[in-house]
Amino acid sequence: MKKFLMLAVCSVNFIFIEAQKHEFLDPPKFNDADLSKQKSALDENASAEILYKSVHFSVDNTTGNLIKRAFYRVKIYDKDKAEDWLNLEIPLYQSGSDQEVLSKMKAFTYNLENGSSVATKVDKSSKYKSKESKNYSITKFAFPNVKSGSVIEYQYEVTSPFLYVIPEILIEADTPSLYTEYVLDSPSNIAYNVNYTGFLSPKYREVEEKLLYGTNYRTYRFGYENVKGFKTEKFVTNDRNYRTKVSAELHSTNFRELKLFSSSWEQIKQRLYENEDFGGELKKTKLAKENMPSNIAGISNEVEKANAIFDYVKNTFTWNQDRGIYVEDGIKKMLETKTGNAAEINLFLVMMLREAGIKADPLTISTINNGIINIASPNVSNMNFVIAAIQTKDGFHLYDATSKQASIDQLPPRDWNQFGILIAKEKVQQLSMVNNKPSFTYLTVDAKINDDGNVSGSYSDKDTGTYAMFAKESYDDNADKYKKQYKENFSVDFTGIDSKVLENGDFESTMKFSSENMIDKIGKKIIINPMLFLNKTSNEFDQTEERKYPIDFISPYTRVKKVVLEIPEGYVIEEMPKSKKIVTEDKEIEYNYIIEQKGNKLEIVSTTKVASADYPKEYYPAFKQIWGVASKQENQVISLVKK
Repeated sequence: MKKFLMLAVCSVNFIFIEAQKHEFLDPPKFNDADLSKQKSALDENASAEILYKSVHFSVDNTTGNLIKRAFYRVKIYDKDKAEDWLNLEIPLYQSGSDQEVLSKMKAFTYNLENGSSVATKVDKSSKYKSKESKNYSITKFAFPNVKSGSVIEYQYEVTSPFLYVIPEILIEADTPSLYTEYVLDSPSNIAYNVNYTGFLSPKYREVEEKLLYGTNYRTYRFGYENVKGFKTEKFVTNDRNYRTKVSAELHSTNFRELKLFSSSWEQIKQRLYENEDFGGELKKTKLAKENMPSNIAGISNEVEKANAIFDYVKNTFTWNQDRGIYVEDGIKKMLETKTGNAAEINLFLVMMLREAGIKADPLTISTINNGIINIASPNVSNMNFVIAAIQTKDGFHLYDATSKQASIDQLPPRDWNQFGILIAKEKVQQLSMVNNKPSFTYLTVDAKINDDGNVSGSYSDKDTGTYAMFAKESYDDNADKYKKQYKENFSVDFTGIDSKVLENGDFESTMKFSSENMIDKIGKKIIINPMLFLNKTSNEFDQTEERKYPIDFISPYTRVKKVVLEIPEGYVIEEMPKSKKIVTEDKEIEYNYIIEQKGNKLEIVSTTKVASADYPKEYYPAFKQIWGVASKQENQVISLVKK
């Protein structure tokens, strides 16, 4: 009987514990035991672990400001691999006289010394503020005395007059988290669309109307326990699209009357055309008429005329690297300086096309780094770029005049992000954006085996289409680093590296090389891989666990690797490798390896064709198989025997 009663009591206690209400916004006191932890229970290889993370947004019912309060406590397991946590950056936005203000910031580094925890406070003098752009500044500071085993902790508050968009918060970060919470409190007369994306469900959830801060509020509270670090996959352009995250956008206010801020794409279109920095600029048709090139009048073909106008705009004006769908200084100023932001250049292109009698409209998009547009929650903040679209009898064509290498339907890599929103006067509509134009990469080696045992020759790396733009962006970002990659990738001494954009927009790098490490001599034999340094040394599709996300190349492509190798006089090939071809049944993926002897030269051509810009995850095994075949073929060696 006593045993039965004990079981009953335990059961009641269990039910009571489960029924306890979870407390949000209640950081636990610092625990010295955290300093003794040797590794994360969620991931034993993690260099750091979030012990507690709380992000709290609230709209102050008195001032109308948005208050962001953040609290982080993070365990550092390996200082050398946890660089992202050793410095803190807090971005602050400003527009005109309105600006965000940072306050109530506290930060500490905790270490275990002689069995006790010792806190080192971040000195205010270590903070500094940098101006990153016209609208953003960043407050930065470094944590002092961080070691492997330290715990860092910080909290701060940002007061913002900008209520329209609540910053997006990642729930699934690279670092595992024992506890993460997201809280949004807004007065009942200020309504937000809360966007929840990803696959994780919160363990604790409260969405309700309640009395807070002395008035009625709508609150959204999500708490997550034991969130593993997000594992990205290769060939994913922006893994942020697949992470669990929460954001919010202002939907409406209801003070004396209801005012909608986001309700439909059609209403957003109307507001854009009413906005002086978007629709107001498009009305300045006189600027387009006065600047129309004289040769346009003589072109009758609609697409040819559009291409000519596009070439004029992209070659006349230079993008200042500022994104956005609104003009900054205005199109008139751009005409004077020949420099403008994305909206100024591409809205002017739309104006020019319309003036020439072509059906043209702005296409607002979200670039790849900005994430995919949330169609279900219409809001201007979804988009951060604008390009031009024309409609002809054969459908829509797209232009982006911010890139000197762009052409009709050949957009910079950043633009290809699934779809855009066409802001046409008649109606707004979603346009699918699939890059159907293939890119080509030509890797060409012309080499000879010299009498002293080294291999020397020339190498050319040429890209076309989207991949040419990739190469140019990388080169512009850091030319020295771009050139240095050749030696790092191939372990070959290259000299005279010359990288440039060709007249047709292709990007090519040419160079000379010489190496003593490509052949092995065994008696009278020379052992060499005829692909030299272009052999595929690994299979990029090496994922052992099941693929989770689509495979994205941004562009269909063909890669051709060609090696012409001169055989030394007096040597013959003992045995030739076999040629090989493999292709999927739907002909989407193809690999071909051909090797031939032509006189005293050996010619090897390896061709990889991928017919589409992206694939569902179910294609992963096919890629893995074909890349495996390619790796095997390109690592074959030949023996040259002296006669």
